[in-house]
Amino acid sequence: MTRRRKEARHDTFAIIGLGNFGSTVATELMRFGNHVIGMDHDEHAVNAQAETLSQALIVDARDEAALREAGVADCHIALIAIGDDLESSILAAINVKTLGVPVVWAKAMSKTHHRILSKLKVDRIIHPEVEVGQHIAQVLHNPLVRDYVSLGNGFNVVNFRIPESLEGKTLSDIPYDEKYDLRCIGAMRGTEWLGCDGDDVTLRKDDLLLLLGQRPNLRSFAASL
Repeated sequence: MTRRRKEARHDTFAIIGLGNFGSTVATELMRFGNHVIGMDHDEHAVNAQAETLSQALIVDARDEAALREAGVADCHIALIAIGDDLESSILAAINVKTLGVPVVWAKAMSKTHHRILSKLKVDRIIHPEVEVGQHIAQVLHNPLVRDYVSLGNGFNVVNFRIPESLEGKTLSDIPYDEKYDLRCIGAMRGTEWLGCDGDDVTLRKDDLLLLLGQRPNLRSFAASL
């Protein structure tokens, strides 16, 4: 089943595999204004996205000709989101690379799957369950950590909730830079941006402090709170 829309395209994405993970990525990319071709061998999965995506197609990703006919060769980025069939995932990666898609991401189900995808030179390999689990564990471990973003090479941006013990303190009172080698990006109160200018920002309980630094230093700072 196919559904086409006339729209201003940003990028064209091929999402191969429309399970929970793939369909979530596809619908979010649509929300950002991109052109998204969603594909799956399961008719029910395709029908569920027919009214949401730019195109929703029943395609066997193991078939290079079928992917070419679906327009994958014209896509800027492909995500292989097949999560229950190792053979299909690997053949889809080979086919998408053969078709010349510039950027290819893929979901891996195991370390062996990851190694195979690496050998195929997939640009980025994702372990959604592992990554989400690690993220949740970090937040659960320290209640003052509201959220964080990994920037790679051990660097993170962490969103800390200001505890009652720091109420009334200014940013310059907190030794995040000298003692912990962290950089302050700024502070927020609700949806209000407070800035990051030292004595000009007086903190209240439950304000949010955004700090950039390496993971061990951020952990040490979190423990000090």
